Amino acid sequence: MESINVLGKVLNDNARNNYNNGEVLEKNSFVMTSSMNNLASKTNEQAASLEQTSAAIEEITNITRNNTQNATKMASLGHIVKKSVLEGENLASKTAKSMDEINDKVKAINESISIIDQIAFQTNILSLNAAVEAATAGEAGKGFAVVAQEVRNLASRSAEAAHEIKNLVEEATLKANDGKKVSSDMINGYEELNNNITQTIQIIEDVSNASKEQITRIEQINQAVDMLDRFTQ
Repeated sequence: MESINVLGKVLNDNARNNYNNGEVLEKNSFVMTSSMNNLASKTNEQAASLEQTSAAIEEITNITRNNTQNATKMASLGHIVKKSVLEGENLASKTAKSMDEINDKVKAINESISIIDQIAFQTNILSLNAAVEAATAGEAGKGFAVVAQEVRNLASRSAEAAHEIKNLVEEATLKANDGKKVSSDMINGYEELNNNITQTIQIIEDVSNASKEQITRIEQINQAVDMLDRFTQ
C-alpha cells in the first residue's frame, strides 16, 4: 500500500507536470502561431513591395533605354549639323576669296579708268592746241577748228564717263568690302557654332554612354529584385 501510495504520488506529480508543460506548450504555440502569421503578413507585404519595385525598375529601364536611343539620334543629328556648318564655313571662305578677287579686278579697273582719264585730259589739251592753231590759220583752219571742237567734246564726254565709271567702281568696292566683312563675320560665327556643336556632341555622347552603363546596372538590379521576389515567394 505504501508503494502504491508512492506510485500514485509520482503519477500525480507527473500528471501535474505534464499539465503545466501542456499549458506552456499551448502558450508557446499561440506565440509561435502569431509570429508565423506576422511573418506571413510581412512576407506578403515584402512580396508586394518587391513587385512594385520590380515594376518601377522596369519602367525606369524603359525610360533610360529611350533616353539612350534619343541621345544616339541627337548625336547623329549633331554630326549632320556639324557637317552643314563646315560646308557653310567653306562657302563663306570661298565668298571672301571671291570678294578679294573682285577687289583685285576693281583695282585694275580703277587703273584703267585713270589711264582713260589721263588720255581724255591730254586729248582735251591737244584739241585746245589744235583750236589755237586753227584760229591762227584763219579761213583755212575753220574746218580743222570744228574737228578740234568735236575732239574736245569727245574728250570731255570720255572724262565724264570715266568719272561715272569710277564712282560706280568705288561703290562696287564698298559693296565688295561689305560683303567680305559679312563673310568674315560668317566664318567667325561658323567657327564658334562649330565649337559649340562639337562640345554639345561630346556631352550627348557622354550622356549616351552613361545611359548605356545605367541600363546595364538597372538590368542587374532588376535581375536581383526578380531573384529576391522568387525567393520571397
